[in-house]
Amino acid sequence: MDRVSKIAARLGSPRHVQRFVKEEDGYIVVFTVVIFTLMLAFAGFGLDIIQFETTRTKLQQTSDRATLAAASLTQKKDAKLLVEDYFDKAGLGDSLKSVVTEKLLNSSVVSTEAQIVLTPTFMNLWDLENKLKLTANAKSRAEQRINNIEIVLVLDVSGSMVRDRYNNPLPKLANLKTAASEFIDTVLAQDTENRVSIAIVPYNGQVNLPEYLQQAFTNRIGDHGVANVNCFDLPPETYSSLGLPADTELPVTAHADTRSDRYSAAPNPGNRWCPPSTKNVIRAPTNDGAALKAHINGLEGNGATSINAGLKWGLALLDPSSASLIDTMVGAGQTPSNFSNRPFAYNAREAMKIVVLMTDGEHFEEERMNADYRTGISNIWYDSASKRYSVYHDKSGDKDYFYPHTGYWYTAPSGSGAVQQTWPQVWEKLRVSYVAYNMWVRPLGGTLNSRWNMFRSKTPVATMNAQLQQVCDAAHAKDVIVYGIAFEAPTNGQTAIANCASSPAHYFNAAGLEITTAFRSIATNISQLKLTQ
Repeated sequence: MDRVSKIAARLGSPRHVQRFVKEEDGYIVVFTVVIFTLMLAFAGFGLDIIQFETTRTKLQQTSDRATLAAASLTQKKDAKLLVEDYFDKAGLGDSLKSVVTEKLLNSSVVSTEAQIVLTPTFMNLWDLENKLKLTANAKSRAEQRINNIEIVLVLDVSGSMVRDRYNNPLPKLANLKTAASEFIDTVLAQDTENRVSIAIVPYNGQVNLPEYLQQAFTNRIGDHGVANVNCFDLPPETYSSLGLPADTELPVTAHADTRSDRYSAAPNPGNRWCPPSTKNVIRAPTNDGAALKAHINGLEGNGATSINAGLKWGLALLDPSSASLIDTMVGAGQTPSNFSNRPFAYNAREAMKIVVLMTDGEHFEEERMNADYRTGISNIWYDSASKRYSVYHDKSGDKDYFYPHTGYWYTAPSGSGAVQQTWPQVWEKLRVSYVAYNMWVRPLGGTLNSRWNMFRSKTPVATMNAQLQQVCDAAHAKDVIVYGIAFEAPTNGQTAIANCASSPAHYFNAAGLEITTAFRSIATNISQLKLTQ
C-alpha cells in the first residue's frame, strides 16, 4: 500500500488526503529552498573571506619583500621608487599609502604602509543599501646597518698642485683643502655612534710617514736617520697584495737629489723624492674632525707624482695585516683606543672600507738610489776647512785620489782634515748628477747618463701604471670601495684614476671649484649608502 492509501485509510476521506499531501509537499519545498539559500550564503561568505585573506596575504608579502629590498645596503635605487616598483608589478600600486625612508652614514631604515578596501559580493546580498566593506592592512619595517666604516683620503700634494710649469701660482691645493674639509664635516656629522674613522695619506713622489710610524716597521734597510724624512722605496712585490705588515723588508728612501742636473753642486730640495716634512705625512685614523682638518690645511705642494705609492699606503691602512700599525698609532695617541680593533676583516658583515683617491697629474717615473749608494762608507772625502772634495779610485798606482777642483790625481785626499764620507753625508750636500760627472766621468770617462744611472734606478711610467692597477684590482676583489677624482689631470692621469674607481659612478673628473662638488657627491653617496660592498 502506497503512502497516500495509508493516509487515506487513516483519515478516511480521499479529498482530505490529497489536500494534506499537497500542503506537506509545499512545506518541504520551502524548507529545501531555505536550507539551500543558507548553504549558498555560507558558501558565498566563505568565498568572500577566502578572497579577502588571499588579497591581505598578497599585500603583506609584497610589502615585506619591497621593504626588505629597499632597505638593503647593496641596492643603488631610490628606496621609495623601489618599493613603488614592487607594488606596481604586483598589481597593487593603488594600495601603497606611505613609504618612509631614513638613510644615515651606516644604516638604512624603510617603513611601508599599504591598504586595500574590498567590497564583498555575497555578504552584501543581504543588505543592498548599506554596503559592507572589508579592509586589508599591511605594515612592514626593515633596517640594515653597517656599524663600522674605515675611510682613507689619498691626496696628491705634488708641486703641480701649487705652481704651473712656468712657476705661476695655482689655487688647486687651496681648493682641495676646502673640499676635503667639507667632506670630513659632512661624513662625521652623521656618525652618531663614533664608528667612522678617517685617515689621510698625502703623496707626491713618495709617501712620508711620521717618525713614530716609520719606527713601527721593524725591518728597515738603510735608515739614514735624517729627521722628518721617513719614506720607503716600496719593493715591486709589495704591489701584489694590499697589506704592508710591520715586518716587511723595506728600504728607506735615500735623502738624495737624484733629478737635478750636474751644473750646480747643492741639491735642489724640491727634487728629493722624500722632502723632509712634518706636514705632508700620513695622518693616523681618527674621528677627530678638528685634527683631520688641521692636517689637511697644513698640507704643502712639492715633489713629483707617484699615484701607485699613495694608493698602496692608503690600502695598507685598511688591510687586516696592519693591525700592529694601528696599535702603534693608538699608543702614540694619534688614534682613539676605541678604534684599536681595526682594520676589520674584509668579510666583516658590519664593516665598510672606502678609499678616496685624488690626483691632479699622472705618473712621473720614480727614481731611487741603488742599494750600494744608499748607506755605508763612500769613496769620497771632504775637508771642511777648505770645503774641498776628493774621490778615491784604485788606479793601481800611488795617485789614486782625484781632485775635482783641479782635475788632477794625487796620493792623498785633499786637505789635512779630510774625512771619508758616508753616502748619506754625500747626498746631504751634493747632487747625484754632480757626483756622477765630477767624480766619475771626469776621472774615469764614460757618459753622464751611464754614471748617473750607476747610482740611481728609474721605475718606468708603464710599470707604475701597472702597479697602480694591480692594487686597484686587489682592492676591488676585497670589496674595498674606491672613489677616484681626477682634478685638472692630463689624459693619462684621468685614465688611471677612472680605471681604478670601483665603477664609472665612483669616478669624478673635476676642474676648479668642481673639486668641492666631487667631494660633496662622494660624501652624499656614502651617506645614502648608494654603494656596493
